[in-house]
Parts: sequence; structure tokens; C-alpha cells
Amino acid sequence: MGIEKTKRFVYLALFSAMAIVLSLIESIYIGPIFFMVRIGLANIVALVTVKILGVKEMIIVNTMRVVISTLMRGMIFSSTFWISLGGVVLSSIVLIILEKMKSSLMFTSVIMSIAHSVGQVIVVCFFYMQAGVAAILPYLLLGSIPMGFLTGMTAQLVLARIKPLKA
Repeated sequence: MGIEKTKRFVYLALFSAMAIVLSLIESIYIGPIFFMVRIGLANIVALVTVKILGVKEMIIVNTMRVVISTLMRGMIFSSTFWISLGGVVLSSIVLIILEKMKSSLMFTSVIMSIAHSVGQVIVVCFFYMQAGVAAILPYLLLGSIPMGFLTGMTAQLVLARIKPLKA
């Protein structure tokens, strides 16, 4: 393994660990800020990962975050796992599309936050077979915009302080 591959692997491991820890901290200690709206601290790591390492690594970090954090909370394959996975999958798809379009980090973060909420509501509607759950979507979207802005600003600050990898 060359030095650059080793460096990328170390970054991937560190970003995965940070995403898992931030996810656990947010779910255990912080909780919802406003009507089931969370800050999305681990999404900061996803934004930074895609800018530093790329799309493939961001998918790995997001997958490890969902699987390991729900496993550590004893909720693997529970409704919490599937709801979290639904949000991460849709927000990751949006992140990939917007990254290909070269969108700004702030715009990407806000749209990613909205997609995360939509993905979670879709899974809840499917999981509980209750389309009426979609009625909470406007409230979630209302909270997603400032939270996406906050995570985007934080990701910009982090990216300004991290040296980019060469390859």
C-alpha cells in the first residue's frame, strides 16, 4: 500500500469514526431541537468527506455511520435503523447529484438536509403503512433549512482548516 493510499485509508477511518461519534452524541445527548428536527452533526462529516476523499468514500462513511451507530445503541434493523437509512440514502443520492453539478456547499447542505427529512418520512409512511404521517413533512422541511445552513457553514469552516489530499 502506497503512502497516498494509506493516507486516504486513515482519513476514511477517521471520518467514519467522527461520523459515528457525532451520530451517537446527537441521538443520545442532544435530541431534537424543534419538533423532531435534529442538527445533523454527522452530515457535516459527509460533506467534508465528499470534498476531501470523494463520493465512494462518502458512501462508505454514511453506511458505516448508520450501521455502527444503530448497532451500538442496540437498534440494528429496528425501525430506527430503517428510518435513518432512508434519510441517509436519499440525502447521499442528492449529495452525489449536486456534487456532479458543482453546486455550492451551502446549497448542497440545505438540499441534502431536506432530502434526509423526505427520505425518513417516506420510510415511515412505508414502514407503518400510514400516508398521513406525511403531514409532518412541512414542519420537518421548515426545520431542515436552518439546520442544513448550519451544517453547511460548519463544513465550510472545517474544509478551510483541512489540507486537501493530492490524489
